[in-house]
Amino acid sequence: MRAVVIAAHGGAENLEVREVARPVAVGDRVRVRVRAAALNRADLLQRRGLYPAPAGAPQDVPGLEFAGVVEQLGEEARAWREGDRVFGIAAGGAQGEYVVAAESALARVPENLSWEEAAAVPEAFITAHDALFTQGGLTVGERVGVHAVGSGVGLAGLQLARAAGAQTFGTARTQAKLERAREFGLDEGVVVADDPKAFADAVRGRTDGAGVNLILDLVGASYLAANLDALSYRGRLVFVGTLAGSVAQLDLRVVMSKRLRLAGTILRARSGEEKARAVRLFAAHVVPLLARGAVRAVVDSVFDLADVRAAHERMEANENFGKIVLRVTGGG
Repeated sequence: MRAVVIAAHGGAENLEVREVARPVAVGDRVRVRVRAAALNRADLLQRRGLYPAPAGAPQDVPGLEFAGVVEQLGEEARAWREGDRVFGIAAGGAQGEYVVAAESALARVPENLSWEEAAAVPEAFITAHDALFTQGGLTVGERVGVHAVGSGVGLAGLQLARAAGAQTFGTARTQAKLERAREFGLDEGVVVADDPKAFADAVRGRTDGAGVNLILDLVGASYLAANLDALSYRGRLVFVGTLAGSVAQLDLRVVMSKRLRLAGTILRARSGEEKARAVRLFAAHVVPLLARGAVRAVVDSVFDLADVRAAHERMEANENFGKIVLRVTGGG
């Protein structure tokens, strides 16, 4: 089969599309013929040699999410049938014509989604749903802050927060991204260039000093102080990304006086059981919203598999609004 291969660690020029061995599904695994796969920042980090795939996953074929058709079942797989339209997550290897994943890591694709739209869903919406509700305990009517609102997870988080009746505050590096995010549930936007304090000042000003109940932080260390300032009493902060670094100074007095809760989440490195639970909740709570159009996939651009280098370059330039998708194979 054809697949994206990391020929050497470094820049996008080290990506190649090669013929590799087709994986075989055994046990409770399912082989999916991939129609489309989305790009994630983890793929960029893996290409640079900074984020190796977990044990058992392909080390040189990236890809964490995909959409396609069930093509072969392991001898213990019971949940799916050949020909089923599915999307899901994998620890790696999704950017090829075939991928093998646990049957518990798959969900059924709603009929109203194209393959490209379906591929843009799993990692973003599973991560956002888990961070907001399982980790963050979001309840109806709360105030939610989302950093990097133009990213895949940011846009998924905005839509899910809106569906839960939350008031949303978001940040981006450009006003254009904030304006585009309004149609996906952004109530109040803040341009944050090199001063995250602008976010805290805006939140306190627009909430009469009360702050937000929950923050979904996709940026990282440089936003920590502003996050603590912007949180309400008994607020919650969930760390999802570290684009702006992973090491920061924490003022414990603020955490203690506000009785804050800080949590971190990562999807790729979780156990199979933890991933299965996150996918079950996604299938139960998010897929029905997708099916009736209450939330939707946001596709920035679609590249053919052979153009994977250009896809990486677009993400590295921070030009994308929503998900960058690779078209892998055609067909229905």
